[in-house]
Amino acid sequence: MRTINRSAVVVFPKQPFLDWLHRVDLTSGELTLADLCRDPGIYLLPEYGLETELEAYLEDVCQEIFEEQLNVWFRAEELWPEERNFEVFRQWFECQFHSMLFDLADGPLIVEDP
Repeated sequence: MRTINRSAVVVFPKQPFLDWLHRVDLTSGELTLADLCRDPGIYLLPEYGLETELEAYLEDVCQEIFEEQLNVWFRAEELWPEERNFEVFRQWFECQFHSMLFDLADGPLIVEDP
């Protein structure tokens, strides 16, 4: 088992995200918050000493995460919310930070560029 020199943030949609999705995607009416949280996004971040350091880093990358989360559920960017700053991000998503990541796979890590 190897440790990875990264931290992680697990991002769970909250009620404002679901409310937006129901407004823009008429096929999403039966989706619940539990459905959206069943397979949350996990983002690797730099290692950190204090959670406040990670919170500051998250503020810098929150728009990228926000847009990825929107894109996963609804690709029509013209219907995405205009405000995607850190304050709105925190209203729309619950974040769990993790500082210990372990690699149990035998194969090498492969990084795919977008």
